[in-house]
Amino acid sequence: MTTVPAIDHRATGYSPAHAYWLARAADLAYKDESTIAAEVGRWGFGRVRHHRTTFRPPFPLEDTQAYTMAGDHMIITAFRGTEPAQIRDWLSDATTPPWPGPANKGFVHYGFGEALESVFPEVKKTLAEFRDNGQTVWFTGHSLGGALAMLAGARLYFEDPNLLADGVYTFGQPRTCDLTLAGACDKAFTRRTYRFVNNNDIVAQLPPEPVYHHVQTLRYIDSGGKVHDSMPLLGGLADRAKGLTADAFAPASDAVRDHSMKKYLAALEKNLS
Repeated sequence: MTTVPAIDHRATGYSPAHAYWLARAADLAYKDESTIAAEVGRWGFGRVRHHRTTFRPPFPLEDTQAYTMAGDHMIITAFRGTEPAQIRDWLSDATTPPWPGPANKGFVHYGFGEALESVFPEVKKTLAEFRDNGQTVWFTGHSLGGALAMLAGARLYFEDPNLLADGVYTFGQPRTCDLTLAGACDKAFTRRTYRFVNNNDIVAQLPPEPVYHHVQTLRYIDSGGKVHDSMPLLGGLADRAKGLTADAFAPASDAVRDHSMKKYLAALEKNLS
């Protein structure tokens, strides 16, 4: 049985344990407000604020949900994701109109841009209020929440270079922006952004290239649940094929199954040992 260490409020860089706890924070974003408040208290965070807005974009997305928790040494903002069935159709549309990237750097998927815009001013205001002790700042999220976490970190920094987050950790994040913004993020967030992809996760393969791109930093989870610093081309293709054949009765479901936040948490906990 894996021994899970307590969250390290003084963490400043990458570690398997810190990745695991940011995944826990991303998973918690799916819970109700009272559950979130109780759990972050147990984790040692004395303050929490919930962010929720509703809107009517031209996509099957009705709101943005997130929360920010703060302790004496660390602040984490986690964005809620959505189910693959709800996100897959509009992510598959490469003709979606662009939304200007932060500080006019490239462009982002319109749905992501509007979703973040609806909540970002409140998130930024909360960070300014809660960061009263020079705390480190982290963004995290799963699925749609991963896209919003990446864009929130980018927007915070590119609109004010003094506000560089200490880390952005995403899980099953879809492609979010064009090559220009992805490149700018790669440069600005070197050793600060970690994009986890579980084997054949379908959402991580959308929207389609070449219009949309991922940031470069990848932590690939193979079909056995082991986390790698990258995905070798030949070995990665063989491993993804292995994942597809893991369930002989429903091989096509592997791409959706691999998107589950439970899968990410199980793999990250396994890699603690």
